[in-house]
Amino acid sequence: MADKSFAILLFFLLCFSAKAQDPIFSQFYNAPLQLNPAFAGNTYAPKFAVNYRNQWPSLPTAYATYSFSYDQYFNNINSGFGLFILSDDAGKGLLKTNKIGAVYAYRLKLDNDIFAKFGVEAAVVQSRYNWNKFIFPDQLSDESGIITPGGSTLEIAPENEKAGYFDLSMGVMAYTPTVYAGITLKHLNTPDQSILETNNNLQNGLPIRISLHAGAQIGVFEKRNEFYRTFISPSVLYVKQGGFSQIVAGSYFGFNALFLGVYYRHTSSNSDATIFTTGFQKGSFKIGYSFDMTISSLSIRTGGSHEIGIVVNLENSPLFPKESKYNDCFQIFR
Repeated sequence: MADKSFAILLFFLLCFSAKAQDPIFSQFYNAPLQLNPAFAGNTYAPKFAVNYRNQWPSLPTAYATYSFSYDQYFNNINSGFGLFILSDDAGKGLLKTNKIGAVYAYRLKLDNDIFAKFGVEAAVVQSRYNWNKFIFPDQLSDESGIITPGGSTLEIAPENEKAGYFDLSMGVMAYTPTVYAGITLKHLNTPDQSILETNNNLQNGLPIRISLHAGAQIGVFEKRNEFYRTFISPSVLYVKQGGFSQIVAGSYFGFNALFLGVYYRHTSSNSDATIFTTGFQKGSFKIGYSFDMTISSLSIRTGGSHEIGIVVNLENSPLFPKESKYNDCFQIFR
């Protein structure tokens, strides 16, 4: 009955969308364009990132999120450009959302070692419901399971099972060689993602998502005055959307080709998870794996969450042999 209960719950959350939330990667540093559009252009050469998140895999109907992005900085116009694709599957086909977006960021030098970046994001989104997978309360019987559909008008499939909309976001960030801080506003136009006409008076569009993030880079060993090969990068991320909020705090430790990370996530209502990260970075290639160990009442029986992040940074590669030097604290994002 677990998958049936999940379908019922998901139906009401999606159709009435009073407290809808965006998917958020635990490895936010390997998906920076999803964190803040101002992160576009953190490398002079092209950088590609692939991210995969599998949440609560032990449940029959879990969540899976995929993303792909490209971004690059162009020094002659002080600007970074990026493109991304995000795909989110909630309930193994109950609701699929695909998003394609373009990102632009402008860098402004405020002082010798102080910079600001301003980013904007424009995207098109399509959400598709699979009505045949939904199970309604009056279809269930404690004795026999699914029964003949009842007379609820909600069980009449809508003429169109998909919704498309335009989505606009922006972000601002300031940084020095050792610290950074930023703010992101997602869904500035509060787009309408509903399908059913019956709930138009119950929701005002997709809620604006506010993200505050900050971090530092503490060098332990510096090689040839280039960049820190060994460093500690503590960070904090606060996200609020509708009636939901969460805070993630922890630290990332890089030691030559290896890195480790430990983070703690607390939601608006309870302690949620401890996040463990490990990975390897060599030359143009970086790969990280993280596991969210659920510590809330859902318990580890959900299977936690698994995430893989892959970054290919073409700087110092045969295609872009010129060595790039930076005066910032963004090594964790490269």
